[in-house]
Amino acid sequence: MASVEMLMPKMGESIIEGTILTWLKKEGDSIEADESVLEVATDKVDTEVPATHGGILTKILAKEGDVVAVGSAIAIIETNAAVTKEAPAVPVSSKEEVVQAAPALTASLVTTTVPETAIQSDGRFYSPLVKSIAKEEGITAEELAGIPGSGAEGRVTKQDMLDYLATRSNGGLKSKEVAKTPPSISQPKVGASITGGDELIEMDRMRKMIATRMVESKRISAHVTSFVEADMTNIVLWREKNKEAYKAKYGEGITFTPFFIDAVAKAIRDFPMINISVEGDHILKKKDINIGMAVALPSGNLIVPVIKNADQLNIVGISKKVNDLANRARTNKLTADDVTGGTYTVSNVGSFGNVMGTPIIPQPQVAILAIGAIVKKPAVVETPTGDVIAIRHKMFLSHSYDHRVVDGSLGGMFVRKVADYLEEFDLETAL
Repeated sequence: MASVEMLMPKMGESIIEGTILTWLKKEGDSIEADESVLEVATDKVDTEVPATHGGILTKILAKEGDVVAVGSAIAIIETNAAVTKEAPAVPVSSKEEVVQAAPALTASLVTTTVPETAIQSDGRFYSPLVKSIAKEEGITAEELAGIPGSGAEGRVTKQDMLDYLATRSNGGLKSKEVAKTPPSISQPKVGASITGGDELIEMDRMRKMIATRMVESKRISAHVTSFVEADMTNIVLWREKNKEAYKAKYGEGITFTPFFIDAVAKAIRDFPMINISVEGDHILKKKDINIGMAVALPSGNLIVPVIKNADQLNIVGISKKVNDLANRARTNKLTADDVTGGTYTVSNVGSFGNVMGTPIIPQPQVAILAIGAIVKKPAVVETPTGDVIAIRHKMFLSHSYDHRVVDGSLGGMFVRKVADYLEEFDLETAL
């Protein structure tokens, strides 16, 4: 027999802690390797965590509601055989309203504890994420000690920090008054007028995260939107001509999304200063072109899986990535790696019948492109014998960008270049 510590799994490069939502097993239960043992939530993922070993769950070290650092022990498993080396990584499966899934878990015989630096002189535990936010925002130790915590045992959570920063920037309320301040994602509290026919619906976890991130982005970035109309006739004709042959050859359909992503990737190569993020007083210019695509989930929420190095793929390669990510998004099978690392985002509002939109930038990116519906319109077409009126397939592109670092000239030229690549698509392109 051997005792093995089950550790809080790493759920992506930027995730350093997780909250224990629910233990699916209790102490003394027999568990199989890969069997779901608990549910964990972070600001990026809600997921079921499987056991790294089979045996008896002898001790639960982290209670429901606890915020636990990645790599910290959360349970002890008594195995049936001695363990002499680290167990292989085990993929985990997604939960219902998940935004992502954890990519791997590891087990270790070495005891792992929360770093002592997490415990401050005031006797409170502060997670690495909370401490990082405090450092970045210049929150003093005295301020931090006065922020009311909504987590287990009064711990300060990321949302507590965001709420405090919102009140701090909107009037500098002292930390002891923060508890009276409404959450940053809601309207100021007033007397609600509710009639017998009204229904009060609590937001699910994913909707809360989306709401928080949207408010954060509007607070951080100076949003400006430029619009361009593109002629999609060549692409519409090519797709209509080749879609059956494409399906027969590759076993799946081809949508318009790969063409949009291909054009955006090419335009980013032409205008690399759109592929950046803001780091304090510095601009971080990204080497990789990783394009996120917004996908609507059955729940009505949105998730943004990322096509890595999109500029290195042809139309077929992009199409396969698009179909794979979209299918796994709708069946809650994305991994954490699938939804991280994006440097630019595309949102197809045309799929909802909208001709244009003004999308909100996903932080820390500085721009996002909304694709409108493709509509037949009469248009002036130049010919060798003169101008004629013809029916063309037209579409609006709406480019929202962060005016702190992207001026109107760059934002406007970029979206115009995307339209140019779409309009210049070669009808003789081979499958």
